[in-house]
Amino acid sequence: MKSVPVKVEHEGKWIPTTMGIGEDRFRINAPLEREILYKSVVDLEGKKNQVVITAGAEGEFIYRIASVEKVLSVLKKFIITQASAYRLNAFFMSPAIRGGVLIQNAQWEKGAIAVMKTGIWFVSQENQVCIPLEEVTGIELTSREIQEKDLDVVKIDHLSENEVVTSFVLCPLTTLQVLYNFLKEATRDTEVSEEIDPLVGQVAMLVYSGMDSSAIENMLKLSHKDLDAIYEKLLAVGLAEVLYIRKEVQLTPKGVRYISETVKSPMG
Repeated sequence: MKSVPVKVEHEGKWIPTTMGIGEDRFRINAPLEREILYKSVVDLEGKKNQVVITAGAEGEFIYRIASVEKVLSVLKKFIITQASAYRLNAFFMSPAIRGGVLIQNAQWEKGAIAVMKTGIWFVSQENQVCIPLEEVTGIELTSREIQEKDLDVVKIDHLSENEVVTSFVLCPLTTLQVLYNFLKEATRDTEVSEEIDPLVGQVAMLVYSGMDSSAIENMLKLSHKDLDAIYEKLLAVGLAEVLYIRKEVQLTPKGVRYISETVKSPMG
């Protein structure tokens, strides 16, 4: 095992230690003294300079590890290619489209796709990309022109920095259908099952288009109270989240006095 310096979260604190990275397992030294097989890992989350690794049949072991990018990249690659997850070899392009526009220099990469509890991971020789399942906005089996041929692909729409982007996966059609079905099942929680009132849907569309609350009130002739009630419905069914709370104020007597004195004409 190659030993590398890391920090691990232990009893609410980040503790400097060393970690051994092997071909089929990794070991975290004191204070944890734990050895974890990659195949026992059921989930992996990447957060800047740290990873959160969940292992065990019931996901009962959680390890938070911080280190330099190179170390985490090696660790993630071993985990993604050996973890307990739905996995297949495929070509992928992620991201391919941002805001409806094809990303310049976007290329097909040869690698693997692994679907874990909280994210879809793509790994190639050069890159590792994760799409959190909660950020997936659509899964579609479609076709795309590749080298002047129409080939079947799985299209994954997802949010990235509050913008809708698209990734593609390419593999043999029989495998592609299985992948599509698996991804649909994995992202079922993000689908809308409730009946949405047309006005609520219209407000959701305007929020999606970038309108703020004032503009929506003016356009739909809604009061502040009416719009708040619609927002509550969007929140209740999980279609929106609170960005910030807008304050409505009225002047105190002290404030009224200040304004009155400010606008008084000077006595001649």
